[in-house]
Amino acid sequence: MRSRVLIFLVAGIVLAQTTDPEKLFREAVAAQQRGDQATAIRDYQELLRLHPDVVEIRANLGAALAQEGRFDEAIEQYRAVLERTPDDARVQLNLALAYYKKKDWAMAAERLEALHSKRAEDLRIVTLLGECYQRLGRNADAIAVFTPAQAAHPEDLALAWGLGSALIQSGRAREGLVLVEKVADSGNSAEAHLLAGQTLVSLNEFEKAQRHADAAMRLNPRLPGVYTLQGQVLQYLGDRPGATAALKKALEENPDDFDAHVTLGAILNSERDLDGARKHLDRAVQLRPDSSLARFELARVERTQGQLEAALKDFERVVHDNPDWQQPHIDLSALYYKLNRPEDGQRERAIVDKLSAQVPSR
Repeated sequence: MRSRVLIFLVAGIVLAQTTDPEKLFREAVAAQQRGDQATAIRDYQELLRLHPDVVEIRANLGAALAQEGRFDEAIEQYRAVLERTPDDARVQLNLALAYYKKKDWAMAAERLEALHSKRAEDLRIVTLLGECYQRLGRNADAIAVFTPAQAAHPEDLALAWGLGSALIQSGRAREGLVLVEKVADSGNSAEAHLLAGQTLVSLNEFEKAQRHADAAMRLNPRLPGVYTLQGQVLQYLGDRPGATAALKKALEENPDDFDAHVTLGAILNSERDLDGARKHLDRAVQLRPDSSLARFELARVERTQGQLEAALKDFERVVHDNPDWQQPHIDLSALYYKLNRPEDGQRERAIVDKLSAQVPSR
């Protein structure tokens, strides 16, 4: 968002008895309006040397500095203004925006909270504050801010996106997906299609994810994550060559793409390219040591390579962290038998039978 430039009328600003400061102020405002921020900054700074106590000059200087990306200097000017006029809502918002653009989410949230307490109906403030909370990992706070605003303005796609993405990030995937799909379809948004597709993949609904993957690719093929989503969908649909090409493209753009490494590693393992699979899965585990999926796929490669003790250790960790995930128990049971540990193998087999009885369609 672009911070709104504060333009004040020359009338009422007492700069001096002469006309020169007034002329300089008018020139600074005109430069600011036509986008010549460098000239505006120079003129405002000259005026401040002559009249350091005029808050309107500082406010305008702060806006010009912010437009130039000089956020720390802009913040300094806005703070100086608020020391004299603490209730100036426009400067309060511009200060919050300066922190936001600087990506200082904590300070931006602090400033926006104060504004939201007085102007809870201001949707711009709601949207900014909710995003700051999400950036800080405070999804519950984001949901609390977005929910009443989105209920009052169900047609507002920015609010639907904010609430939907916060719900997904907080683990309430089904609730969030409804809103994100609404944004994707109503707003023709590549970002929303991408998140909807990723969410459906996490829910193992690959057929539904396919249309979102295709739409995101069509709308913005350079969007980070879009090739990974396409690769995941194509792998599930059985198009290994297409999936491999998409995932390699994803890794060209982002060598640390965890999902691309895991999915490509699984494909290469199924094609018996064990060295290639191991390279990608080792990297995936390095990126996310707590990922059970990456460790499970790595254990399968280790088992095939004959590294049975390493595979055993990884399978045991996976079932410990995911006791209701059936397939690792199956693989671990078989490995115990192979290592001449029949009692352990029987124990795991009993767990498999129990899980099968609980969920016959598993």
